[in-house]
Order: sequence, then structure tokens, then C-alpha cells
Amino acid sequence: MAGSSAPGTDTDLLARVRELRPLIRSHSARAERRRRVTGEVAEALRDSGILRMNVPRHYGGYQTPLRTQIDVLSEVTAACGSAGYTVMIQAGTAFVASLFPDEAQDDIFTGPDVRVSGTLVPGAQAVPVDGGYTVTGKSPFATGCQDADWHLLTALADTPDGPPELLWLAIPMADLDVLDDWDVTGLTGSGSNTVVARDVHVPAHRVLPVEPLMAGTFPSLRNNADPFYRMPVMQLFSAWTASTALGLARAALAEFRDRIHQRGITYTFYERQNEATVTHLQFAEAEMKARSARLLAADLVELMESKAASGEPYTTEERVRIRAQAGYLARLCKEAGDLIGSASGASSLYHEVPIQRIVRDLNALSLHAFVTPATNLELYGQVLSGVDVRTPFV
Repeated sequence: MAGSSAPGTDTDLLARVRELRPLIRSHSARAERRRRVTGEVAEALRDSGILRMNVPRHYGGYQTPLRTQIDVLSEVTAACGSAGYTVMIQAGTAFVASLFPDEAQDDIFTGPDVRVSGTLVPGAQAVPVDGGYTVTGKSPFATGCQDADWHLLTALADTPDGPPELLWLAIPMADLDVLDDWDVTGLTGSGSNTVVARDVHVPAHRVLPVEPLMAGTFPSLRNNADPFYRMPVMQLFSAWTASTALGLARAALAEFRDRIHQRGITYTFYERQNEATVTHLQFAEAEMKARSARLLAADLVELMESKAASGEPYTTEERVRIRAQAGYLARLCKEAGDLIGSASGASSLYHEVPIQRIVRDLNALSLHAFVTPATNLELYGQVLSGVDVRTPFV
């Protein structure tokens, strides 16, 4: 792994990322064509220190407050949805790596800017062997895997008396193959290809059982008592994914603001779109949806930061409410993007016009399980209605 010139603190991380927005934006169309973030952008983001946000301080990481993380990730996404989504997954997966046994962390965090990809889609099988597991199978949707140093692959392991156990296994990318199968219509530049393990041996210290983790139990001795790493993983990924939606909605509004002063409305007397009443209504409604989404995000971040500070346990209702809010704000952002897209005219269909890409990215993001509105609302409705939630992923 190459070195980095990232500063040693996150004091001005948001400002550093803002300075990169012109570069990131200028590479967004190229990233979409090559189906992965360009090397120049990947290196610039690494050098900003953004990958250190969830790395333990004793490895040179920042342990950046969640509120700042949301702002930083949203800032990147406002310049390019694929770049924002990629760095969100890499920074978020570093948090999961920090919950592994300490020996595994020593293997992974040889530097604070290590790139870690990962998925929670169990497409592989882990077979117990002496000293660990042998893993074979596929790990789809492995965002940023082509630039990663490590991959956290999820696999199922048979148990003697019950259902298979879901495991996260830390594997060097050098031990894995990557299928060139990321050919999609949204978040196209995120490089979310399928990773393949072929009889890979994983030592026991690089294994993290998923179900106990969801219940708040993880094996890292160094980080177990740190409030930062007591934040629940599902809620964190819901919040991080929602930040991508916030950035995309913001980008759509900014692009629309610029375009309406430069074009008219075909087959009408409006020479400038910004003069039309329908534009005023469309713009205002899209802005209100995006603003409402930001308020929902601020509310869930406030709850999570207060819990981290106090050490109070989450109730089931609080856990599913965070997921519901993340899903609902993603829906609001998508609705804002759809409004902007439908108001932008046929000329916005050209690949050179960012609005069409933003709308496609928002549609793709809204399909992600972390923020799927219907599922998350169903979970919250179950709790509100006094029905047991039948999933460990809360």
C-alpha cells in the first residue's frame, strides 16, 4: 500500500474534501465510463484523510464524529455519486474491521489509509479447518474492491445443531479474484464487482461472527470499551448510506438552479425556464423534500451521538426508527431528484448533463437494503404495532 500525505487530524477534513470537489466532479463522467472511480480521484480522497474517519486512533486514524462523517460523505457525493458511495463503503467497512480481534486489526491496519471493501451478502461457504476456515464462493456488490487492500467477505458456515452461522472474514485482496460484472444503470462508477474466493484459508483470528455483532458483542479487546465503536453497525451503515442520498439531492438542486437560467421551455413563450410558475412550484417542492431529508438525518445523528456519549443502550424502537428515518429520507431525496429530472427537459438526457446521472444514482441507491423505504418502514411499523421484529439486523 502506497503512503499518504493525509494530515494527522480531522480538524479541517470537511474543508479538505470541499477543495477536491472540482476534481471529483470533472472525473465523474469518466468514472461512469470505466465503471470505477479514477485513480486520480481515489488517490486524492485517500490523501485527504477521509479513509481514516473510522480507523482506531492507535493506528493513526481519526475516529471522526458521526455528524462530521455525514457532512464529509455528502460533500463527496454532491460532486460524484459513485465516488461518494465508494468512499462511504470503504470508510464504513474500516469501522467493521475495527471490531475484529485485535490480532486481525494488526494485520489489516498496517497504515491508517488502508482501503477495505466488504459486503454483507453471504454468497460463499466457509468450511472449518484446523486453525480457521477454508472459504469458497462469491461476494457480489463489492464496492471499491479493485482499489482495496482487504475485503471483508461474508460466508455461511455449517453448525452441528442449528442453522448456518453468518461470518465476516478478513481476506487480503491479493488472495481473491474480481469478476468484471459491474454493468448497471446507477452508481455505475462505484466498481461494485463480484469478488471470488477459491479455497482461501482464513485464520481464526480474522473471523467475525455477524449475529453477535448485531447484538453488540464483538471480539476486539482494545476497542470494546470505546464508545465510538459501541455505535450499532446497521444503524451506522443506514446513516452513512443516507448521506449519499443527501449529497445527490443537493447536487440535483444545484444543477437545476444553473440550468433554468440557460434554457427556455420548448413550445411555450418562456425564454428562460426560471420565469415559469411551474418551475417555481417544482423547484420549491424539490427543495422542501431535500430540506426535510436533512432534518431527518440531523435527528437520527443526534440520537446516535447522544447514545455514544451517554453509553445508554438502544431500545428496539430506537434502532428501527433510525433505519426507518434513513429509508424515508432516501425516499424524499429520490422524489426530489425525480422532480428535478422530470422538469429538466429532453436535453437533460445527454450523458454530458449531470442531472440524468444523478437521477439514476438516486434510483440505484434507493434499492439498497440499508435504506429501502418499504422494508425499513415495515420494521418500524411492526414495533409501533407491538409486533415482534423477526430479523437480527436491527
